[in-house]
Amino acid sequence: METIPSSDRMSELKAFDETKAGVKGLVDSGITTIPQIFIQDQHTKHKFDDKPICRDPKINIPIIDFEGIHKDASLRSQAVDQIRSACEKWGFFQAINHGIPTSVLDQAIDGIRRFFEKDVEVKKKYFSRDYSKKIRYCSNIYLFSAPILYWKDTLSFDLGCDFSSPEELPEACRDIMITYNNLMWKTGEILCELLSEALGLSPNYLKDIGCVEEMTIANNYYPECPQPELTIGVTTHSDPGFVTVLIQDRIGGLQVFCEDQWFDITPVPGALVVNLGYMMQLITNDKFKSAYHRVLSKKEGSRISIGSFFMNNSCSRRYGPIKDLISAENPPLYPEITLKDIYNNQSSTEGLSALEKLKLPRRCA
Repeated sequence: METIPSSDRMSELKAFDETKAGVKGLVDSGITTIPQIFIQDQHTKHKFDDKPICRDPKINIPIIDFEGIHKDASLRSQAVDQIRSACEKWGFFQAINHGIPTSVLDQAIDGIRRFFEKDVEVKKKYFSRDYSKKIRYCSNIYLFSAPILYWKDTLSFDLGCDFSSPEELPEACRDIMITYNNLMWKTGEILCELLSEALGLSPNYLKDIGCVEEMTIANNYYPECPQPELTIGVTTHSDPGFVTVLIQDRIGGLQVFCEDQWFDITPVPGALVVNLGYMMQLITNDKFKSAYHRVLSKKEGSRISIGSFFMNNSCSRRYGPIKDLISAENPPLYPEITLKDIYNNQSSTEGLSALEKLKLPRRCA
């Protein structure tokens, strides 16, 4: 496949960006072939992209029941054991009976769908790639620098846990996303308690070191694609932060990489998909896993997902392997770093992950 000359590519990127209509605007215009700027080639594919997909419907990431974990010690211990096992093997699990009503999750999905299906003139006033803005809508945040473009549009919120300006949110999803934001902060704290216990630490350990200090909510819209085999919803990657909590509609397309093959993460009504980021793998000294995952494009049906990313963006807060988890037999694998170091070492197509680049040299025995 011929590569677009850089000047032509830049012209195409600018023309796409100036519409402010995103990928959905392309689909609404009636295209039957996707623009070349969205086509993946062998130079932009990840080394795992062509690995096989497991088609065994009996194999999926663990589904863990949180029912009774706040009242029954044995149920909590059982859930903690299952979380530990899931985080060591998969880096992913689905949580059910987690305390957020299914009706709230469904209303959040519906509210985000309403926003993206609004006229472009309504959405334009939120259009921005400025990370300092609490509310921003765009397609491909790194449009002009990324080697790969995703077949999706995103509405992002950085509302904090005491958001007091509801009028700033789009009317289409305003009320439900305020409710969702508040519930997700509580859910993040509960997850960090359970993860702390799964590591053999006190329940408040991960919260106390800032693992739920900040949360960004990314509301993603993946339009149906006329040529899904040529592009990608989200390329193979691992999340940079500590914990991600995601809800998705019933369209599917999310996959996780484990044991040299891809597995579909089948949508479960009312479930939260929980996965760990690079920073969690780092502070646990590789005890817990941050798994590669991706989202495939679909020819039929537009997919909605809402991901809540828990992290600590402080430029001065450094994290290294937790001292209680290291020993002479299990020495630290990483230096102390900031989240910025992860961002600076991330790459979609290189053979090494951000963590592999940051690993300490092995000591000779």
